[in-house]
Amino acid sequence: MLAHPSHGNMAVALLARRQEVLTDIASSIKSQVSGAVVEAFPTDTSPESLKKAFAAIKSHASFSDLKLDMAIFSIKHSSKKPFLNETYEEFTESIETYVGGAFTFSQEALKRFFADHGEHSLAEGSPKKGTLIFTGTLGALRCNAEFAAYGAGRASVRQLAQTLAREMSQKGVQVVHTIANGAIRDENGEEQKTGKKMSSEAVGKTYLYLHSQGPELWTHELDMRPAQEKF
Repeated sequence: MLAHPSHGNMAVALLARRQEVLTDIASSIKSQVSGAVVEAFPTDTSPESLKKAFAAIKSHASFSDLKLDMAIFSIKHSSKKPFLNETYEEFTESIETYVGGAFTFSQEALKRFFADHGEHSLAEGSPKKGTLIFTGTLGALRCNAEFAAYGAGRASVRQLAQTLAREMSQKGVQVVHTIANGAIRDENGEEQKTGKKMSSEAVGKTYLYLHSQGPELWTHELDMRPAQEKF
């Protein structure tokens, strides 16, 4: 969706831990969208790896002459176990992976927004500099038993998004935290048509809509779910 010429027409940099997954996704998008610019950059959520990935994107031939307009943080990261079986090391490792990753990702993205679009504020007549989106889950609002580390991490990133929105909005960066409550699949089959699961295309359309918003109205939090998802 973001790479399609009739929609976002964006050059897309994909980040994930496994190179083979990235390659498959990039190849699939390119086969479906003629002329799509999609490049893959393997990384985990450690500061060193994420900073290296951002530097690689900036210097890559497909992006070297382009400005960063949208950055989306979305990773699968879950931890479930009885609390008395939890260890301090595993609990803090979970927080560091998810919350620490969100911190570094957002900091690197914001640096690019200001470097690419300038540092003048909206009050000074500067246009919107970019959109930073965190794809969260219902765990950011409430959590079930045995999901202590998961809930702590998801809620922390929601609060990170909130403080960034309060600091960065007047500077021209829209910060959004979404709740994706339900499975997202890269397909438009029967489960999507009957509202059992979300499609990645629908999520992409929603994110493009958010990015298109002007300073007269910015969405900060959004709850997304397929029609049949219970809540």
